[in-house]
Amino acid sequence: MDNPRILLAAGGTGGHVYPAIAIADALKAENPETEILFVGTKNHMEWNAVPKAGYPIKNVWISGFHRRFTLKNFLFPVKLLTSLFQSLSILSAYKPQVVVSCGGYVAGPVGWVAGKKGIPIVIQEQNSFPGVTNRLLAKFANKIFTAFKEADRFLPKEKTEVVGNPTRATLTDADHKKALASFGFSDDRPVLLVMGGSGGAKTINEAMKANIEQLHDEAGLQIIWQCGPRYYDELTTEINEKELKNLRLTAYLDNMAEAYAAADLVISRAGASSCSELMLTGTPSILVPSPNVAGDHQTQNAMAMVDAGASKILEDSAMKETMTELVEQLIYDQENLKRMNQAALNLAKPDAAKLIAKEILEIAKSKL
Repeated sequence: MDNPRILLAAGGTGGHVYPAIAIADALKAENPETEILFVGTKNHMEWNAVPKAGYPIKNVWISGFHRRFTLKNFLFPVKLLTSLFQSLSILSAYKPQVVVSCGGYVAGPVGWVAGKKGIPIVIQEQNSFPGVTNRLLAKFANKIFTAFKEADRFLPKEKTEVVGNPTRATLTDADHKKALASFGFSDDRPVLLVMGGSGGAKTINEAMKANIEQLHDEAGLQIIWQCGPRYYDELTTEINEKELKNLRLTAYLDNMAEAYAAADLVISRAGASSCSELMLTGTPSILVPSPNVAGDHQTQNAMAMVDAGASKILEDSAMKETMTELVEQLIYDQENLKRMNQAALNLAKPDAAKLIAKEILEIAKSKL
């Protein structure tokens, strides 16, 4: 029998890429003979993250269409046409039994060509308000896996199943004491983990910059601050890390399992993947929904966790003025942190990747 060949298209941000990697890992766990190929773009994070996870990746030249006038939009038709030819070439050479779209612009041309060629398509949609790519591909899909039932309003209901977001099983592998040691931290002070997503978040960085001395010196915290590659160089010139010995400022976190294991409290955007990881690891959190996302879906994501008692919400516009008070109120209240930890774990859907992988392999088997 031929080995199942699965092609995963995902790109742009960690919110699309990490669920795809989690699905790939689950496919390999279900059937080690599964052949896996990713498609992404060279100028986005998947180009490094996917090979680091152990999978091959092919490039497609595509980007989004900007709503405001920009000269880059003149290139869009050329990129789109090129990406369709590249997608056709990749699909014809690889001959996958199933194409999986986890969203991002790159999934558009790959999924469209796959749909026209009659290759089965499985969609994994992370958010309560589906991205434009997955909405466009829904008509071709054999099956659509969602994380929030609210997404069903925008997708063909007969194809959807709510299973939660796929998360990397390795996120729960780290030991607390070893995690502290990996950051050079002691166990006598609480640890605050601050994340702005794979690209960083300007508002969170500005609020941290304004409050860093208060959090570090007055509140006595150990701090892991993932600021994003585009902000890192500037922040290193503005912040004197030598004077802040318990601060670990980093552009990107490769060791997420250790970061979660070390943290007593997390400040994060409320992207679907971030929320799912916080549930899986049971990490108490302060969520700061981005105001710049379609359908305000991050607020919906955050409220689901707030209502369950797993998180507190902080408005983006009020963050600079109110974050330190909220952090201090939460991070030294051990009983409340324990309640938030349990509430987050109760929301987790750790089997999401496994359920999706099983279905993909069933579809692939029918095509072998």
